[in-house]
Amino acid sequence: MSGELKDYAVIDAENAIVGRLASVVAKRLLNGEKIAIVNAEKAVISGDYHNILEEYKQWLQIRTLTNPRKGPFHYRRPDKLVKRIIRGMLPWKTWRGRMAYKRLRVFIGVPEELKDVPKEKLKIADASRLRGKYITIFELSRQIGWNPPKSMAGGEN
Repeated sequence: MSGELKDYAVIDAENAIVGRLASVVAKRLLNGEKIAIVNAEKAVISGDYHNILEEYKQWLQIRTLTNPRKGPFHYRRPDKLVKRIIRGMLPWKTWRGRMAYKRLRVFIGVPEELKDVPKEKLKIADASRLRGKYITIFELSRQIGWNPPKSMAGGEN
């Protein structure tokens, strides 16, 4: 797998506002770049904790009554959530958007093959500029039903 990820630009999502991160990443994907995002669970969503949880719980209620296997599929894992947010900023229904989406990899934590690769931090997406409240993707995922592995359960918050 290391041969597969060697030509990817690695972006560290730790303490990054997920919407701003997603817009920058989507633009770069559309320009043909291959991108791997690490520490997806440490990205943040700005806003009031309870309002964000309420919005996501309403989103989870959207379903189809006739055939649930056809979707919509609501992911709860942090890496899948971040990947889905980025997909929302791509022209998904076009060939160009689908090919851009295939050039994206999102990881919880930092995988072994990317440990020694230099990671890029996006200054425009830095959460230290936020004055208000925010919630991490890890905490949101736990609240909407994701059960983290035992190694992550206590400390990644």
